[in-house]
Amino acid sequence: MAPFGHVLTAMVTPFTPDGAVDFERFTRLARHLVASGSDGLVVAGTTGEAPTLSDEEKLALFGAAVDAVGGRAVVVAGTGTYDTAHSVDLTRAAADLGVTAVMAVTPYYSRPDQRGLLAHFTAIADATDLPVLVYNIPSRTARLIEVSTLVELSRHPGIVAVKDAVDDVAFTTRTKVAVGGDLAIYSGSDIFTLPQLAVGAVGVVSVASHLVGPRIAAMVEAHHAGDHAAALAIHDDLVGVFDLCFAEPNPQPVKAALGRLWEPVGRPRLPLVEAAPATVDALVSAVEALQ
Repeated sequence: MAPFGHVLTAMVTPFTPDGAVDFERFTRLARHLVASGSDGLVVAGTTGEAPTLSDEEKLALFGAAVDAVGGRAVVVAGTGTYDTAHSVDLTRAAADLGVTAVMAVTPYYSRPDQRGLLAHFTAIADATDLPVLVYNIPSRTARLIEVSTLVELSRHPGIVAVKDAVDDVAFTTRTKVAVGGDLAIYSGSDIFTLPQLAVGAVGVVSVASHLVGPRIAAMVEAHHAGDHAAALAIHDDLVGVFDLCFAEPNPQPVKAALGRLWEPVGRPRLPLVEAAPATVDALVSAVEALQ
């Protein structure tokens, strides 16, 4: 079960030199990513700098993604926030724009307990007919969605998948054993994609696919085809790219490298800053060495 395909790109949000959202560049990037091996796009997530986007900007991006690739690729709208009511409102508005699914991140800062997490995600799923991708990333939210809670969430017909950015293959293994086929697992960290596939994940929500999308797609395809040696060889080749994409806070490195290797997508919004030149040089060199 891979409800959203096997490779999704967590899209950066391009900005103009004056800091506005560059919708024209966003549209071109969405089409470029789908042409480069992505089955779908996650819009306004971590890599898209969701915390610094207004609701109006997010909704406009969701609509632009649907217009650009709808019918050819999955569009997952990042509608989760630390406010349940706000998340519900964004989810309903995104559904009206024709997105395929929504992604709801663990509420950050508030640090709710597991009962609060269950109530939060259930409220979002109850508010829409769209499938929901739950985003488990304790390094950013200071709260882990525990396996027992994921089991409870998997019983909701609208909650179909989890983006697992726990960075612990043992946790992924325990999740897969506990939920069986009731909840599809997507890797949320590029370096963990192949190990997580090996224990039952179906695909990845990738950052590095901005730069090496066809190779990531080939790795996932080789794994699912049973050619584990080929998948491992690709994984080994990509480790340097994976590491450098996260050598600084995401999306600082990938935005700068994309500007060199594709088209300028602008600097991040504060409090994020431009990646250090040495980081960008190393990342660009690592990508070019694969060609």
